[in-house]
Amino acid sequence: MNDASHAVEQAIVSRQSVRGFLPTPVAPDLVRRILEAAARAPSGSNIQPWKVHVVMGARRDALSRALMQAFEHGEPERREYQYYPVNWRSPYIERRRETGWGLYSLLGIQKGDRQASARQHARNFEFFGAPCVLLFTIDNDLDKGSWLDYGMFLQNIMVMARGLGLDTCPQAALANYPDIVKQQLGIPDDQIVACGISIGYQDPAEPANQYRTGRVPVEEFTIFHDA
Repeated sequence: MNDASHAVEQAIVSRQSVRGFLPTPVAPDLVRRILEAAARAPSGSNIQPWKVHVVMGARRDALSRALMQAFEHGEPERREYQYYPVNWRSPYIERRRETGWGLYSLLGIQKGDRQASARQHARNFEFFGAPCVLLFTIDNDLDKGSWLDYGMFLQNIMVMARGLGLDTCPQAALANYPDIVKQQLGIPDDQIVACGISIGYQDPAEPANQYRTGRVPVEEFTIFHDA
């Protein structure tokens, strides 16, 4: 394995959802570099369906306050699209529970402790302390193929960030209050708020950052057709 392939592999396998960032600013030029590389993601007929809002400084703080206020006042969360299955089934429900309770157990949150669970969920709207958050939208008339393309773009961002010594947290929760996001950032109604990614430098003292999710072995999700 040469140095280049090893670096790519390390960026991929070291990526994790970081839930605690240092306040160290992320240089706008670094974000631009990440986005320029990520935009090399493939898309059907090269339509490049992604639209990105980079939010820092006072705008980041205002967005966080608005989202936190909505959450604390009990405003209903909703997304403009269906993210999770309507009816959970095996093996997905078991994986979901393992991830949720694995993290909460590490943080000392007991089953049934709704207040502690709510506090941890609320940290999404503080971007886990990250100084920069990226919000992603997509035209509301684009179909599933464009959403597949979008996923490759998002993965490029996270892998490129790791290659530059940064960490990320992809957050579907940031699409839970689309009206607030649109109002704060001047996003038109013909856009769907897809998700967000908090980006910054990992806080090594944050207990949540010690949690790593597992992966099923290749043999469990792959069939090799070689005969």
